[in-house]
Amino acid sequence: MTDKKIIGITMGDPASIGPEITIKALANPDLYDRCRPLVVGDAAVIEAARPIVGREDIQIHPVHSLSECLFTPGIIDVYDMGIVKPGQLERGKVSAIAGDAAFQYVKKVIELAMDGKIDATVTNALNKEAMNLAGHHYSGHTEIYADFTRTSKYTMMLAHENLRVVHVSTHVSLREACDRVKKTRVLEVIEIANQACKALGIESPRIGVAGLNPHSGEHGLFGREEIEEISPAIEAAQAEGIDADGPVPPDTVFSKARGGWYDIVVAMYHDQGHIPLKLVGFVYNQAAGKWDAVAGVNITLGLPIIRVSVDHGTAFDQAGKGTASPASLINAIDYAVLLAKSRKGEST
Repeated sequence: MTDKKIIGITMGDPASIGPEITIKALANPDLYDRCRPLVVGDAAVIEAARPIVGREDIQIHPVHSLSECLFTPGIIDVYDMGIVKPGQLERGKVSAIAGDAAFQYVKKVIELAMDGKIDATVTNALNKEAMNLAGHHYSGHTEIYADFTRTSKYTMMLAHENLRVVHVSTHVSLREACDRVKKTRVLEVIEIANQACKALGIESPRIGVAGLNPHSGEHGLFGREEIEEISPAIEAAQAEGIDADGPVPPDTVFSKARGGWYDIVVAMYHDQGHIPLKLVGFVYNQAAGKWDAVAGVNITLGLPIIRVSVDHGTAFDQAGKGTASPASLINAIDYAVLLAKSRKGEST
């Protein structure tokens, strides 16, 4: 029988909801039936979050090597970085010390995966401002992973239920995003999307490729990117045997995907892909004054290691209240397990 996969989970910004939702997620004993979770962070910060979420029954187990891990329900193994103590932080506040810690957790989990000590990585949210204050000038997790794994061809995939989205560009200005819509990059992302769907068990992926402009340019009336860059990329993908369709008008492609027309959508820029996915995954209950759901995961495709992330931010406004939902983190862990098994050629 194949051993359960070891999933390295970063704690995220220590002043965020990351420590709280990590405890909530790993307090679920069923999770240990599916994998062997290892938190990478500061054990003291996780320890301080236990009473906040009302889980004093959970034991925090600091470790400094994989051989020390227990992987037992009711005990959370924490690869203890020893960077910050709770008294050094103000929950819900941006700080350089928290930004540096969050960066170091990510660097360590990448190192563990690249060394083959863990099977996949899952990241809680970090704060980009805090990380940059600490002198780590990256625009997000995706760029950190690309740098430390020396990966040049990669993209972000968001997923919630049957809606999956990949991006031609992400953390750049809208003006620069338009300039990045080139045939070579669009084709590259279509190819990565096709491979990702197959890794998830979809034998013959159907890929919807969004246009950049309103109505996909209306035959050049509103822009020529569809004619000069996107359509040639789709034709090249089709010549490779990929079932790619488009350019589909951006205002309908996501509804079609949600309705089952496509297994994945290629979006041209960050917000084009993020807004529809978060519209279905993030549900706010106005009457109760709280989020009923903050669901969805973020997967970096094209890396030599597996990286899945929660699809929400640090939620500083909720930090220390114990109310944040662990649903996205649990989904991310399950996706990581699925991808790890697929990469090893095991049954999912």
